[in-house]
Amino acid sequence: MKRSVRPLFSALLFGFLAATLICRVAIRRRSFSFSSAIAELGTSGLMTEEVVVFNETLLEFASIDPGELKFKQEVDLISDYDNTRRTHRRHFSSMSRPIDSRHGNRDIPSKYAVTLRSPQFYRYWSEFKRNLRFWARRKAYEPNIMLDLVRLVKNPIDSHNNNKNGVVSISSERYSSCAVVGNSGTLLNSQYGGFIDKHEIVIRLNNAKTQRFEKRVGSKTNISFINSNILHQCARRDSCHCHPYGETVPIVMYICQPIHVLDYTVCKPSHRAPLVITDPRFDVLCARIVKYYSVKRFLEEKTTEGFQDWSKDHEGSLFHYSSGMQAVMFAVGICEKVSVFGFGKLNSTKHHYHTNQKAELKLHDYEAEYKLYRDLEYNPRAIPFLPKGFKFPLVKVYH
Repeated sequence: MKRSVRPLFSALLFGFLAATLICRVAIRRRSFSFSSAIAELGTSGLMTEEVVVFNETLLEFASIDPGELKFKQEVDLISDYDNTRRTHRRHFSSMSRPIDSRHGNRDIPSKYAVTLRSPQFYRYWSEFKRNLRFWARRKAYEPNIMLDLVRLVKNPIDSHNNNKNGVVSISSERYSSCAVVGNSGTLLNSQYGGFIDKHEIVIRLNNAKTQRFEKRVGSKTNISFINSNILHQCARRDSCHCHPYGETVPIVMYICQPIHVLDYTVCKPSHRAPLVITDPRFDVLCARIVKYYSVKRFLEEKTTEGFQDWSKDHEGSLFHYSSGMQAVMFAVGICEKVSVFGFGKLNSTKHHYHTNQKAELKLHDYEAEYKLYRDLEYNPRAIPFLPKGFKFPLVKVYH
């Protein structure tokens, strides 16, 4: 009789201890600090369950856009703009400045003050507001956007190229091979130029120079991928000239600030090649992925801190993915094979191969993005927020 009671008593005791342990983790969960809880569970036999709980909360936290309120306020202010009110003119001009001074913001307030009073501004105003409303309405999380990049971006580019070459048909297939060329100073230690140019499509970032660097970065460019701060500077030039690779090279651009939709509206008619804005749903997807990797890295490295500490450490609402990250994800959506060059850093090299900039921008988490690239190369199914039916290309990162 005693022998039959002991197993029952042991099972009840084990259940009580397990329930106590889970309650302790649940209490910690309220404070959004999971690293120490997971470390404690490492030898408890409940590791898998708690990692799942941690990851679910991480996914939930990564889905929150800290800049959403500011975004809506800017869109509303632009929509209700009144030229007769000095406060509106001041706020409107301030919104036009780039996020970081290193992108160049000299003379921008005066430039926009002139624009706001010019007949040209009012000629574009109605179209600008229509473009802005259309763009803002589509800013939502829809992971299936990755399945639609060929139609939304590749097809307009191919249509332009085919018309130029007298070809009628447009393929719905992905490009066979793409090279995404970043701007890291590590490229100065390489000789990848010839290999880069052998890819069907070469994508370059933010108008980086190729002259004098051809042996290292190649000379071929099929798509110029930029952020809207770059076009904002180009809008100050005659005919919005923004073509370091030639006027026939298509430009794909993501919008950093709502006001930059004005630059797109003004500049698009003067561009011979397509000037394509990335779908806002794609922007939201990229933002979630980068935030996930950034928060995960933060909690793994700083085990005594929690989710809210990450927000304090990463520029709050200014935190953003880099142009390079979105260009890589763009290539992942439209290419069968993706080669990545010029992403990474060394203490002995410059931040950009073609400039003297050494410091990184604080609003980006480059280390987190490097972890994303490693997963793209070796473990793509670990990347969150992407649709289950998405077909990953073969990705190779060259260092």
